[in-house]
Amino acid sequence: VFPDGRRRVNFPNGTVKLISADGSTVTTNYFNGDVKTAYSGGDSGVPDSDSRVVYRYADTGTVHTNYSDGRQLLVFANGQSETVMPDGSREIQFPDGVVKSVSADATEEVSAFPDGTRLRLVNGPTPLKEIYFRNGQKEVHTPQYRSREYPDGTKKTIYPDGRQETRYASGRVRIKDREGRVLMDRKP
Repeated sequence: VFPDGRRRVNFPNGTVKLISADGSTVTTNYFNGDVKTAYSGGDSGVPDSDSRVVYRYADTGTVHTNYSDGRQLLVFANGQSETVMPDGSREIQFPDGVVKSVSADATEEVSAFPDGTRLRLVNGPTPLKEIYFRNGQKEVHTPQYRSREYPDGTKKTIYPDGRQETRYASGRVRIKDREGRVLMDRKP
């Protein structure tokens, strides 16, 4: 016990535990180099909502923080970070600026890219992939078709058999076969 009230506990395996005078901070330095710091409310004036446990892994450089509200934050040595919410949903931020959100049941995933492009994946009986481009275009992929929608309202759809259907904003509809031969070109 130190004169200011701090305490130090030495364990036979080399682990050292340091406890603040008011008991609000407990730091454990493990024999393998890992460090765990627990912050709690107590008499320190820190609200209970700020209570958290921070674990630093020496070998990987990963920092894992558990918050009292159930959130978890993992920060990896390469700059990637992942926030896990109490309901199981996750948000991952990659070093290149990509941000990915994954629903709790992993049925929906949304990625935002630095150039403004967004990607939405829906997993389930009918998988769906939607890509939203910065220029206002939208691309949709399903097992039944692939389509691109343009800001002017034009929609081009390609089917698994190679057939292409273009519906223009003006009402015109053009259908081509897989070789590109026009099968129908109906103008309004």
